[in-house]
Amino acid sequence: MDAWLISRYADVRAAMADPRLSRAQACGPDAPRVGGTMHTTPEMIISMDAPEHARLRKLVAGAFTSRRVELMRPRVQQVVDELLDEMEEKGAPSDLVPQLALPLPLTVIGELLGVPPEDLRKFEVWARAFATVDDRAGGEESLNGLARLSEYIVGLIADKRAEPTDDMLSALIQARDDDDRLSEPELVTFGFTLIGAGFDTTANQLANSLLALVAHHRDQWQLLAEDPSRIPTAVEELLRHVNLFATDTSGFPRIAAEDMEIAGVKIAAGDAVLISLASANRDETVFPDPDRLDLARTPNPHISFGHGIHYCLGKQLGRMEMEIALEGLVRRFPDLRLAVPEGELPWHAGEINHTVTSLPVTWGAEPAGF
Repeated sequence: MDAWLISRYADVRAAMADPRLSRAQACGPDAPRVGGTMHTTPEMIISMDAPEHARLRKLVAGAFTSRRVELMRPRVQQVVDELLDEMEEKGAPSDLVPQLALPLPLTVIGELLGVPPEDLRKFEVWARAFATVDDRAGGEESLNGLARLSEYIVGLIADKRAEPTDDMLSALIQARDDDDRLSEPELVTFGFTLIGAGFDTTANQLANSLLALVAHHRDQWQLLAEDPSRIPTAVEELLRHVNLFATDTSGFPRIAAEDMEIAGVKIAAGDAVLISLASANRDETVFPDPDRLDLARTPNPHISFGHGIHYCLGKQLGRMEMEIALEGLVRRFPDLRLAVPEGELPWHAGEINHTVTSLPVTWGAEPAGF
C-alpha cells in the first residue's frame, strides 16, 4: 500500500485540521515516497507543522488581509486592461495562456515581492519546473527549478538588504535581521514558495476555468456576458468545479504521527495519507447535483483553498485576479470561443497541477465551416 486516500467532504475538512497528520514528517528523509506527489523541503511553510508554521505565517499574513488585497485592485485592473488592450490590438486569434493567464498573476506576485519586471520571465520558467513531478527522472526537473529559484532569490535578498524597497521581501528581510525570526533558508524558501503559490496555481486555475466556460459551458459564459455582476459567485463555482490537481489530491502527502482512526478506518503511525480536494468538492451530501457547473450555486462551501493551518493565504488575491480577468473578457469579447478543436489543445505533463498550456481563442464573425 502506498497511501490512504481521504475523499469525503467532512473527512477531508477534519483531516486537514488534524495536527496528527503531519506535513513536516512527510518531508523527512525516511518518509514514504508516494508516486505523483510533490516533495517539498523542510524550510517551506507548506512543509511545517505547528508551532513553526504559525511563526512564519504571521510574518506574511498582514500582506494578504482582505483590506490590503482590496488596495491592490486598481493595479490588478490596470494589468488586465493592458493585456486585453494588447490582445484586441493584435486581433484574433489570440492565445489566452501567454496573453493573460500567465502574465497576470506573474506580474502581480512579482510586484508584491519586489521582483524586477525584466526577471519575471525567468520566474515563470523556474516556477513551472519546480512544480513538475517526474518520478522516472527522480524529480530532476523539479530540483533544478528549485535550485535556480533559490540561487536567484539569494541574490535578490542581498540587493534588497543593501537597498530596501516597499515590498514584501524587504519586509521579511527586515523582520529577520532585526528580530531574528527567520533563518536564512526560511527567508529564501519563503520567496519561491510565494512565487509558486501566487503565480503558478492562479495561472493554471484561470486557464482551465476559461477552457471550461468557452468550450463546455457556452450558456454559462453568456450568462456572465449578460450580467457581469454574477462573476464573484461564478468564480467560487469555478474553483469548486474545475479540478486543478493532476493527481486528484492536494498533491502534498501527510504522515500519521500516531495511530489514529478516520471514518472508522484505522491508520497506523507512519502511514502516508493523501487528501482529495477534488472529491470533497463533488460530495453530493454537500453540493446538490455536484457534477453540474452552476455559476449561481449558493451556498458554496468549497474547499479548494484548503482548511486548517495550511489554508491558503493568497485566497483573496487569487479570487480578485480571476474576477477582474473574467469581467474584462466577457465585457470586451462576449463571443469568445476556441480557435482550434479542443482535442488539439496541449496539456502540461508531469506537473502537480493539471493545466492547459495553450488556449487559442477567436472572436467576431465565425467563419463558415468552423
